[in-house]
Amino acid sequence: MSPEALSELIYDIAQQLVADGQAGDLTVDLIPDESKFAVMRPKDRAHGDWASNAAMQLAKKAGMKPRDLAERFAARLADADGIETVEVAGPGFINITLDSASAAQVVDQALAEGADFGRNDHLSGRTLNLEFVSANPTGPIHIGGTRWAAVGDSMARVLEANGADVVREYYFNDHGEQINRFAKSLVAAAHEEPTPIDGYKGAYIDEIARRVIAEADADGVDILNLPRVDGGTDDNGEPLGEGDSAQREEFRKRAVPMMFEEIQQSMKEFRVHFDVWFHENSLYEDGEVEKAIDDLRARGDIYEKDGATWFASTKHGDDKDRVIIKSDGNYAYFAADIAYYRNKRHRKDHPADVAIYMLGADHHGYIGRMMAMCAAFGDKPGENMQILIGQLVNVMKDGKAVRMSKRAGNVVTIDDLIDAIGVDASRYSLARTDYNSPVDIDLNLLASHSNDNPVYYVQYAHARSCNVDRNAAAAGITRDGADMALLDTEADGEVIAMLAQWPSVLAQAGDLRAPHRIAHYLEDLAAAYHKWYNVERVVPMALTEAEERADESSRESTRIAKCPEPARAAARLRLNDAVQIVIASGLDLLGVHAPDKM
Repeated sequence: MSPEALSELIYDIAQQLVADGQAGDLTVDLIPDESKFAVMRPKDRAHGDWASNAAMQLAKKAGMKPRDLAERFAARLADADGIETVEVAGPGFINITLDSASAAQVVDQALAEGADFGRNDHLSGRTLNLEFVSANPTGPIHIGGTRWAAVGDSMARVLEANGADVVREYYFNDHGEQINRFAKSLVAAAHEEPTPIDGYKGAYIDEIARRVIAEADADGVDILNLPRVDGGTDDNGEPLGEGDSAQREEFRKRAVPMMFEEIQQSMKEFRVHFDVWFHENSLYEDGEVEKAIDDLRARGDIYEKDGATWFASTKHGDDKDRVIIKSDGNYAYFAADIAYYRNKRHRKDHPADVAIYMLGADHHGYIGRMMAMCAAFGDKPGENMQILIGQLVNVMKDGKAVRMSKRAGNVVTIDDLIDAIGVDASRYSLARTDYNSPVDIDLNLLASHSNDNPVYYVQYAHARSCNVDRNAAAAGITRDGADMALLDTEADGEVIAMLAQWPSVLAQAGDLRAPHRIAHYLEDLAAAYHKWYNVERVVPMALTEAEERADESSRESTRIAKCPEPARAAARLRLNDAVQIVIASGLDLLGVHAPDKM
């Protein structure tokens, strides 16, 4: 019996108590949804397999003492199939112990459903647009963007496992001042001049500049002799923007696609897939910015002041109104944000019911204006728009912070991290910590093959389970004739209980936007499995002389553990395989391999 089945049973009993007049003043309309009757795994195994506080939840509504109501729940639970004992403890906790066969039903379920075990459809019918990474195309992806790549892709997989239609999106900031600074930096590097004060530094700038020159030369363009003075026109005869020049524009139009390609390749190597690569510049080219402003103007949220166009964001909770068209006629950066959100919500293909933005720690100040913009369009902040702020990443080696990039100067890039510890360790270590908290990446630890290395610890549990299968096959042990009631030891019970929690962990990870809960669960499951492996056997092992000389009770207990009869060995083999399924599924949600040998 699973925790979910127990919650449903407790909910049904609450209904029965009301119908039979045994629940005081409680009425059916006061009983919460069955999901609110969550059962918990007691820390002390003496308190049973599962515990419920349902009586304490309902006692006030019923006008009864919690213990009195708990006793009525306990009496009916005790009559249910699969429940061995029920006790009322403390102020009104209901402690439940399952019989071993009922507890082991989760093993059969996992084996029957395979990789689908734990998956559900409670988020089905909703399209979630998940935008993450979105690093400027002005350099390699640094460690902060790398964290969002790991967390974002894992979150998308978790949301899909809960039935959501997820659109993974990368927003390219290819319009505006940062691109101008990038182009200026390339021109300076090409002429071996000092980097502009507001420019980008790093060996990659010299590298990109050389590639641009080579590409232009192959196209018959003498790029270094194009005019460097401001002004001129682009290929369509349109005037170049303020501060532009023909040479800088040529570097820009060639270099930005190169950075796009490099970023896309880095994401592919990091096992991150995007459904949409959205270009900011398209919002201006397609007239989306003007449409968004016109929409807000029609809603009464746009006004003119001091020669500029303003968004009245204070009407919707922001701390001040925001300029969207400056007095010089140029768009403020926020204008694109407005158009981009509107675009997400009203696309022909997969319009977003929920737009989730994953932003860096330096964007915390943007939340107020973004939520105000959401409200101005008639949407619900926190529902139609959700903003997740990630914290900093520190890369450590030998107890000290490291700055090891050869290409990007004093920052760590995605390629640096992969080169140091590989994709599996990189993704797992970045996704296993709540994005709301800073994280230290210990390169020495993550490169080690020890139980202190969390990704190794989990992967080794999977590899060990595969080895059990190989050893069982070699010994002629099959899954036929398994008696699941024989999974009755404490170690058996701990592994079974961990398996039973997988569906609720997966659902909570999706609802709370918390993929790190998957990693924590996997580590707990691996711990229970490793302990089980060390004390129980599938393939028989001979007793030592000391064990043979022990008293009859001890000898029989040891014999069961080390030389299980066929029905018990088959049951344990099924338990082993269920663990294997769940670990593989959990690692896949994190984008990490589940090796069969290590």
